[in-house]
Amino acid sequence: MRPSTRAVHVPVPTLPNSRSISVPIYQASNFAFDDPDALAEALESPDSGFVYSRYANPTVRALEDHLARLEGGVAAVFTASGMGAISAVLMSTLRSGDHVIAQSCLYGGTYAMLNDLAARFGVDVTYIAGDDPAEVAAAVRPSTRMLYLETIANPVTKVVDLPAFLAAGRAAGLVTVVDNTFATPLLCRPIEHGADVVLHSATKYLGGHSDVTGGALVFAEDQRYREVWHHAMELGAAADPFAAWLTIRGVQTLPLRMRQHCANAAVLAERLAAHPSVVSVRWPGHPGHPDHEVARGHLSDFGGMLVFDLAGGREAGYAFTKGVRLAKLAVSLGGVETTLVHPASSSHRQLDADALLAAGIGEGTVRVSVGIEDAEDVWEDFAQALPL
Repeated sequence: MRPSTRAVHVPVPTLPNSRSISVPIYQASNFAFDDPDALAEALESPDSGFVYSRYANPTVRALEDHLARLEGGVAAVFTASGMGAISAVLMSTLRSGDHVIAQSCLYGGTYAMLNDLAARFGVDVTYIAGDDPAEVAAAVRPSTRMLYLETIANPVTKVVDLPAFLAAGRAAGLVTVVDNTFATPLLCRPIEHGADVVLHSATKYLGGHSDVTGGALVFAEDQRYREVWHHAMELGAAADPFAAWLTIRGVQTLPLRMRQHCANAAVLAERLAAHPSVVSVRWPGHPGHPDHEVARGHLSDFGGMLVFDLAGGREAGYAFTKGVRLAKLAVSLGGVETTLVHPASSSHRQLDADALLAAGIGEGTVRVSVGIEDAEDVWEDFAQALPL
């Protein structure tokens, strides 16, 4: 099946003589066993039955299996938040003294987590621009353990040459982790390009309705899945069944929503680029985007996230975010409604001036998560809020 069809059809538990169309919510924390040996085995293995919902839960497992199929992986772990997924993969993979290579434009929470690991455990991090895969070979040390990338970077929508960078990571023997939140499995499947682990904040496009918090890790091979599962279970990063059920419901409409997100973003990017108060627009589908040709190489569409820079700097950015009426000023993204944020003062407030500059974030940068409303209504809202 093609990805847009696969997203709709979620396997459900088998019942005698009939089956539920939707996945049931197993709102249970504890599961009983008739066989003590089976209970002991379930405590040690993620695929030996359900014993306690911090370890595994049937509703959560249905979502995990579904996400693994969508991404082309062997298994997945669903967590209580995107940061739960980030923490689980970093803390289960890295040890004191390890070295990480990461692109400089990253989600602010990832940046903060890497800084915390550096300060508390001596995990060293080298940030690269992500323009040339040779940057990976140049940064590698004997202690280098991981290469961390984003398919479409938060917030500036940078697109790295994913196949080339992952090949460079494999050549250096690194664990390659790709945050695929902005692209979703419908626009890109990094495992097909050689990634070891694919990460999602399911709070965003997978859930899609601003009503669930969750994260996901999808694995290319079984051993790494089991290692991270054990650590995530001990860390207490497990998601609850209702959050998993909401995410399942969201994923089933993902193909329709992503189509509209992308179409609306194309309209806004073109019109913003022509506005006299806008210095630049960054949307991977816009010909003026520095990574447009790279994006065309491995994305099936260009996503619903765009960034633009206002000529008036911080003051203009503040005035715009205050002046919109339809769009919502909110830090999260990927919902059906259009939201926007001023990264320098909110989502990336952890970054100092040098780090902001390295990440491509300016004083007048505005990040927009384009919703599925009528594009004309969104544009009219933006037009009345933009400075003349």
